[in-house]
Amino acid sequence: MKADRILILTASIGSGHIKAAEAVAKEMQRQLPEAVLTTVDFMARDTAWLHWLMKKIYLVMLAFVPNLYDVFYKVSGGAASGSLVQSAFAAIMQPVVKRLIRRYEPTAIICTHPFPEGAVSLWKRRQHSQLPLAVVMTDYSLHQIWLYPQVDQYFMATAAMQAEMTACGFAVETLQATGIPVDSNLRSLPPKAELRQHFSLPLEQPTVLLMGGGLGLGGIQATLQALEKLPQQLTLLVIAGRNARLLNEVRAFARTSHHLVKLWGYTDKAHELMRAADLLITKPGALTISEAFVLGLPMLLHDPIPGPETENAVYATRHGAAVWLHPGEKLAPAVQELFAEGCLQAMSERALACARPEAAQKIACAITAFIQADSGQ
Repeated sequence: MKADRILILTASIGSGHIKAAEAVAKEMQRQLPEAVLTTVDFMARDTAWLHWLMKKIYLVMLAFVPNLYDVFYKVSGGAASGSLVQSAFAAIMQPVVKRLIRRYEPTAIICTHPFPEGAVSLWKRRQHSQLPLAVVMTDYSLHQIWLYPQVDQYFMATAAMQAEMTACGFAVETLQATGIPVDSNLRSLPPKAELRQHFSLPLEQPTVLLMGGGLGLGGIQATLQALEKLPQQLTLLVIAGRNARLLNEVRAFARTSHHLVKLWGYTDKAHELMRAADLLITKPGALTISEAFVLGLPMLLHDPIPGPETENAVYATRHGAAVWLHPGEKLAPAVQELFAEGCLQAMSERALACARPEAAQKIACAITAFIQADSGQ
């Protein structure tokens, strides 16, 4: 019997979709060690030049007119208008899916972004195909752009999202509220004190991690300037990602700051730095929030991308794992209050209560069982 060939389609629009794909791929390989797993970035230039151009336009839109994206998100969330948007994107991207399926001949497809999901769904409908399609949703709220009739398995963050989809008419047996998949290594990280020693950080000094994703977004420079007003010395860990300009700005800041500032560019040490920190200041990406939940790391959230990140911030704040800094609110007093009032322990406990560290494993088990049932194994 031939080994299964599993094609995982993701999108490098932010790092969250890629991280989710990596977490699922790792667990799928454990479940099906003989399977051939291929992960494709659907928005990469070498996958499709048009998709890459669309991604670049999206990033420019976020930088200069973020409210325009908010309008798009709300318009595409309606049933009628959302279906039109979905159909347009699926039709544009369907030829690339057709090419990828012809190249890799998958026995199953997993999507962690709605763009390839829509294109595969359209291909299945046009080809009258029964090719198994599983979708891993990477938001903490339900949006029309994720919803397609040709999907065999949906995995979502919360039971509330599952209930919404059931109310929309999706079959209960196709829906599983597993949580958002995170790297299984998060559960085996060394203790905080050990990691602080490893990174040469003061053991007892309050430690704050600043992250802005792989692109170093999220107003990190402004955050540093605000934290400089605090009289108490902090240890500031900054991950600037691939943002060369931000790297240089943080280096200059560190030379004159009264805080201890440690700087990283794009790094594979992010999880260890999260473990070493007492507080995370970041934009509310769903994967970042999910990882912080697993690590019991309190969050101060700011500058969400209008739309899904706003909903992520609402979720984390409502569950007591984060404080959401709204426009006009001062960052430095918020940080001072969190450390002074002893709030962080309670926030850490609430974050852990939201954690779903086993999500990737559950998703992989469910997909494996579906594939084997579909093939009659």
